[in-house]
Amino acid sequence: MFAEASRRLRPEGGAEWMECGGAYAAFNGIESPATQTFGLGIFEELNAATLDTIERFFFERGAPVLHEVSPFAGVAALGLLCERGYRPTELSNVMYRPVVAPSAEDRGNVRARVVRSDEESLWAEVLAKGWRHEHPELVECFAANGAISTECEGSVRFLAEVNGKPGAAGTLLVHNGVGLFGGAATVPEMRRRGLQAALIEARIQYAFDHLAIC
Repeated sequence: MFAEASRRLRPEGGAEWMECGGAYAAFNGIESPATQTFGLGIFEELNAATLDTIERFFFERGAPVLHEVSPFAGVAALGLLCERGYRPTELSNVMYRPVVAPSAEDRGNVRARVVRSDEESLWAEVLAKGWRHEHPELVECFAANGAISTECEGSVRFLAEVNGKPGAAGTLLVHNGVGLFGGAATVPEMRRRGLQAALIEARIQYAFDHLAIC
C-alpha cells in the first residue's frame, strides 16, 4: 500500500513491492524505513528459497535486506536467519485492543481532529518537525514519507492543536476491520501538553465510528 502510493506520487523513485512465501517485501528507496519485509515466516514456513528471492529483490535495487520479524515466526525461522548471518538490531512491541468508544475527557484548549484536504502539506510538515529532534539526518525522508502517507488508501491523518496551533500529527490506517495507529510525533516546543493523548483519543473514536459499521 505504501509502495504503491509512493509510486503514484513519485514514479521516478522506483518504489516497488512483492509477495513471496507469505511475506511482503517493500522498496521505497535505499534509506527509507519502509524498505524491509513484513510478515516473514508468519503465513508460510520460511525456507532458504524464499530468502533467496527476497534478498535478490533488495540487492538488485542496491538496498540492504532488513526484516521485521515476529517471535511467532518460530524458532526454525529465527534459526535460519541466524545461519544466514542476520542479527537482531532492536526489539519493538505492538499493542492491541478491541475497538471501543473512548471515554470523553475535557482537554481544555487541546484538541485533535482529522485534517482537511487543504492541510495535507501542513500535516506532513508538523510530522517532520516532530521527528527532527531525534533524527535530524532523516528530516527529508520523514517529509517525503509524510507526503506519501497522504496518498495511501485507507490512511486518515490527524492534527493535534493547542489553542488552534498545530503541534502534533498522527495517522490511522483502516483495513479489513483493523485500525492501525501509524507513527505520530510532537514538535519539541509543544511537548508535555497532552497532544499525544488527544491524538490517541481522536483516532480511537474515529476507528470506533467507522469500523463498527464495517
